[in-house]
Amino acid sequence: MTTVDSSGYAPEWLQLREPADTAARAADLVALLPPSPAVIRDLGCGTGAMGRWLGGRLPKPQRWILHDQDPRLLEIAARSLPPGISVETEQADVTRLDINGTSLVTASALLDLLTQEEIQRLVKSCVDARCPALLTLSVTGSAQIGPADAGDEALNAAFNDHQRRDGKLGPEAVAFTAAEFQRHGWTVHTRPSPWRLGPEHRELIDTWYRGFVAAAREQDPSLAVPQDRKITEVTVHHQDLLALP
Repeated sequence: MTTVDSSGYAPEWLQLREPADTAARAADLVALLPPSPAVIRDLGCGTGAMGRWLGGRLPKPQRWILHDQDPRLLEIAARSLPPGISVETEQADVTRLDINGTSLVTASALLDLLTQEEIQRLVKSCVDARCPALLTLSVTGSAQIGPADAGDEALNAAFNDHQRRDGKLGPEAVAFTAAEFQRHGWTVHTRPSPWRLGPEHRELIDTWYRGFVAAAREQDPSLAVPQDRKITEVTVHHQDLLALP
């Protein structure tokens, strides 16, 4: 089996997690969107998974503007969106965009990678443009591993501290983003969107766990982690957020 690197944004990792992401997202939030969003900006688009999931759930015509820092991912994403969708790509800081004329801002697994200042800029951009935001699959800081181990609580705490490095909000990102939108008088809906992984997700569980442990031990090298642990199931908790003017 090929080893997949989950520590960054490798296309292989993004493709491996896509089925779990698809199953986890809160599809009922889509029904709350204003009718006929025509111009959609996908922030940190990766391989285009959000466009593949959301494009078929929205009325056409649609014009998607894909944003990512990695030109390889932009190229993959631009080729992979459903038929009947107009696609543009742009390498840019997604927290410093002029989004006037945009009907919907969307992102997947992005908020927890941002700092307080970056989220404030993103929220202000949406508010100034009166553009709804659908922001999915942000980690909440909780993961259950089965069978459980006595060291799991310390492992999870160290991973969460690693997520907060360099000022990133990590597990606090959704609550902070919701509060920022609400401060501007917007309506915010949140939904749980957990990964529920079992034996059929063997490769994803193994890859996720390796990355989880590596980040936790980078944060706290003293952590004792069982060798050759046999994991049969994992629940990784996320939240989806929809903000409406």
